[in-house]
Amino acid sequence: MYRDGIVDLSVGTPVDPVPESIQKALGLASNSPGYPLTGGTEELRSTISNWCRTRLSARGEFEVLPTIGSKELVAWLPTLLGSRRVLFPEIAYPTYSVGALIAGAEGTPVGDDPSVWPSADLVWLNSPSNPTGRVLDAAQMLAALEWARQNNAVIASDECYYEFGWDAEPVSIMEVAGVDLSNVLAIHSMSKRSNLAGYRAAFVAGDASIVQRLLEIRKHAGMIMPAPVQAAMVTALTESDHVLVQRERYLRRRELLREALTRVGFTIEHSEAGLYLWATRGEGDLVSVDWFAERGILVVPGSFYGAAGSQHVRITLTATDERIAAAVSRL
Repeated sequence: MYRDGIVDLSVGTPVDPVPESIQKALGLASNSPGYPLTGGTEELRSTISNWCRTRLSARGEFEVLPTIGSKELVAWLPTLLGSRRVLFPEIAYPTYSVGALIAGAEGTPVGDDPSVWPSADLVWLNSPSNPTGRVLDAAQMLAALEWARQNNAVIASDECYYEFGWDAEPVSIMEVAGVDLSNVLAIHSMSKRSNLAGYRAAFVAGDASIVQRLLEIRKHAGMIMPAPVQAAMVTALTESDHVLVQRERYLRRRELLREALTRVGFTIEHSEAGLYLWATRGEGDLVSVDWFAERGILVVPGSFYGAAGSQHVRITLTATDERIAAAVSRL
């Protein structure tokens, strides 16, 4: 039907160039014959810590640890912690549930009210959310943190879309926790902010005793970020101009898609941050998926992220300007 092919607005993989300065840093560190440090070079650890204090308003004492992308940590954290029950949002990235399965733990989706959560030893927050783009405010995060401490549970906040707040400003669990970061972990990724999905560059920061425990296990498991990627990550976190450029790209694409979707009867819910539009017309998600498919556009059914998403579709902003323009034209 369409000679220029399908418009893939499903998988949220970056399509824009890796900044040249980061590519250069990777190349300059490519002569790395020795084993890299699991805990990261001193320069990388210092850079991550400074970024957390400056960008996330982190205070108090904490430790940091580079990871081989954030998905790896999400999938393996319950196993590394020996978790028996894992809580995660009722509409959520599937890897939270998969991580519980890998660990042989019970995975339980939960709503917004911590007062009715069952007991558990690990609880995931995700703000801004994938897939909904919802942002938790400081009061909501604090309520979850208080529940975690009352239940002696680790609270892990997946904040990988932190740099992309549109209608709401994301807040980090590290800021909410103040000077006491016990039981607190924050996970951040370079994939979206710096287009480094192919580099597998991310980190976890928080409770020093927990991070040290993760480090000791990861040393023996070979979970080590390559040395050239560590060097590239230093540049990615030190420079901020490229993040502002990327924000502007996504903002333009967001506005074009949002206007086009609203014009054809879709309501955009949440989506105040992140790289997705969470859209509905009050019909079954597969009906909406078929409607888009008839126009050569691929989107994700909301039920993929949980039964509560069965009347929504997720539409990504991570497509080229040309593909976004094609989608808008077809809509």
